[in-house]
Amino acid sequence: MLFMVIERFKDRDPIPVYRRVRDPGIKFPEGLTYVGSWIEPNFDRCFQLMECDDARLLQEWILSNRDLGMTFEIVPVVPSKETREVVAPFLDKK
Repeated sequence: MLFMVIERFKDRDPIPVYRRVRDPGIKFPEGLTYVGSWIEPNFDRCFQLMECDDARLLQEWILSNRDLGMTFEIVPVVPSKETREVVAPFLDKK
């Protein structure tokens, strides 16, 4: 399953997070895969796409990074290609 993880940097300060990435590295529990991320230009939020079959792995990852002062929102998402396949049979129905 895919999840959009929306992180909010404490005080819009990305330095502690990037320091963690650079130094010991961000560790992910076995079974949780980082797909990609995007950062707002004002350093308010980071949008990360993560993949796993068990949402408890996301909880574990969040708890292991709680010292960075970030907040997290987790949103299950479906790729648009897969959604198009679900929607297609309904397009011409009235």
